[in-house]
Amino acid sequence: MFTYLNPDVRRRLIDEGKLVRIDSEGELIDVASPDHPGELAINLLGPIPLPVALPGIEVTVQWYAAVRSTELSQVEALASDLRARGGQQLFSHLVSPLAVNSVLVIGEPTENPLVRVHSNCLTGDVFGSQRCECGPQLAMAIQRIRDDPAGGYVVYMAGHEGRGIGLWAKAATYLLQDAGEDTYEANRSLGLPDDSRDFTDAAILLKHFVGNEAFRLLTNNPKKVEDLTSYGLTKISSIKHVSGVSEWNRRYLHAKQDWGHELADGDIERE
Repeated sequence: MFTYLNPDVRRRLIDEGKLVRIDSEGELIDVASPDHPGELAINLLGPIPLPVALPGIEVTVQWYAAVRSTELSQVEALASDLRARGGQQLFSHLVSPLAVNSVLVIGEPTENPLVRVHSNCLTGDVFGSQRCECGPQLAMAIQRIRDDPAGGYVVYMAGHEGRGIGLWAKAATYLLQDAGEDTYEANRSLGLPDDSRDFTDAAILLKHFVGNEAFRLLTNNPKKVEDLTSYGLTKISSIKHVSGVSEWNRRYLHAKQDWGHELADGDIERE
């Protein structure tokens, strides 16, 4: 049983302050208030102590899980239907429609914290693939934030696989890349945008945790800064974040460089 759907557990978490709701400006609102058409609100579950061990890194972070209220309402309605129909295995249907983002609070963030908004990448983050630099970037971000006196946050975006096209389409782009196309050309061959990621939820979460204060963003992608700025986060300074360069992903990184990422030839060609 998915206990966060159990009304008694939900009530207990609300009473303990472990389940809250924030509006599009990151401000706390009534967690029990009904959804309204066009309203964007996020349910936030946490903090949850999470000991993290990655190569060369050990740190305990505070984990928050975040999901849009509209998506959660749809899942709760589906859960009620599944309960009526019976069968524990039917609850696997709840996984697909629910994209759960995460926030890792590292250290005790103070003025001008260090932030990484990281797009999920199953092949890089979990399998350790060297076709991209995602896994090492995530590990290095956690390390840099842990070691920074100001502490900070990792916002992990669950619906961003393959710059937003999903794992299935991403697999197809890999085959097209093996046939000679670069990562952006492969997207276009499938009739997909170069980058379809939506950073709305990331901006809302940062408004909640950081507010309208200054923060340093670990990124090489000016478009990410532009997107977050367009949602009202105007005090961002970008910090170059290069890690995991290998013979397997240099062509991929050069394509990123051509697309506008702030990568120098020396960043890509280094061992």
